Amino acid sequence: MFSPADSDALHARVRAFIGASSRGAAAEPFDVLALDLARFQAAHVPAFARLVRARGADLATARSASSIPAVPTDVFRLARVAAHPPEEDVALFRTSGTTQGARGEHPLRSTATYALAALTWGARFLWPDRVALGALVLAAPLSLQPDSSLGFMLDLFARTLDGPASFHVEPAADGEVRLDLAGIARAAADARAAGRPTIVLATSFALVHLLEQSDGTDLRLPAGSRVMQTGGFKGRSREVEPEALRLLLSEAFGVPTLHVVGEYGMTELGSQLYEGTLAAAVSAPGTCAARHGVYAAPPWVRVAAVDPISLAPVPLGEVGVARFVDLANVDSAVAVQTADRVRLVDDGTGQHGLELLGRLPGALPRGCSVAIDEMLGRP
Repeated sequence: MFSPADSDALHARVRAFIGASSRGAAAEPFDVLALDLARFQAAHVPAFARLVRARGADLATARSASSIPAVPTDVFRLARVAAHPPEEDVALFRTSGTTQGARGEHPLRSTATYALAALTWGARFLWPDRVALGALVLAAPLSLQPDSSLGFMLDLFARTLDGPASFHVEPAADGEVRLDLAGIARAAADARAAGRPTIVLATSFALVHLLEQSDGTDLRLPAGSRVMQTGGFKGRSREVEPEALRLLLSEAFGVPTLHVVGEYGMTELGSQLYEGTLAAAVSAPGTCAARHGVYAAPPWVRVAAVDPISLAPVPLGEVGVARFVDLANVDSAVAVQTADRVRLVDDGTGQHGLELLGRLPGALPRGCSVAIDEMLGRP
């Protein structure tokens, strides 16, 4: 039977790991904590238990997080992936609508661990200089999109920063972006008048809409401002190559290209990854140890590129699909398998960064398809 006390204890251990590892202090071994989470999930998430049995994984004797079978992201739209019952959900994050129909769901019993992970890693890459920032958010307020994990994170950032925050998107039934262009222009003008650095928090799709609609509107922001962009275009008609979009944003907002920072996250994960260009520029002005297109994972996330058929790790520098072990996923799936094509590379700091290469074309990767059948008990 599910025990809230067991869940609470694991959340506490993960938050302690996040705090210690972010300070460079000693934390309990990653593999020990990841495996304890996997054992807890195998005991209380029926679909994951079926996957463990189908793979013949012996979690009781395992010593490495690489032994944990990874749950494909598609399972989150086909079955409930949660150790706790629905009545204990404090948040239910849903993926955006897709051509596949059903939306994926990630139930959370607590948002405290998610919030700590998001703030800890976000602060390191988005405001490493610790300046007082206003927030100009190209997203709807959380009250209008309570099932959005991105909305939760952006609201959290806006409430945490020292300056004023404003939201400038209204959700639309047709999936389009309704921008409050006049409000955006006022917020930019207010920031210029106050000399207050501002962070723009937005999806790439919303930013493209803004650039198309601005038509000479003054969007310039004071020195020290920056832009966080996230997400792809998911088959939408308007699409701009990353380098071209970065240059357009730099020109429109009057910020250096190094201050345009990409974020990588997904509803099925409790943590996010970031490009390190701003953080590197702040720590070593005039240089850039990191580069655009390479994303840094926090120490409580372990990422690997794996073969799409065998799901075995591929050598460093070769292309595979991304597998994550995310300690922040306490009550769902600590190991998650995606269909995102990636390559692990040296990020310039001696660590391995994640280079994003887009989604695998065509059908679901064979390895993920087999895992889905095993989790759903299909013959």
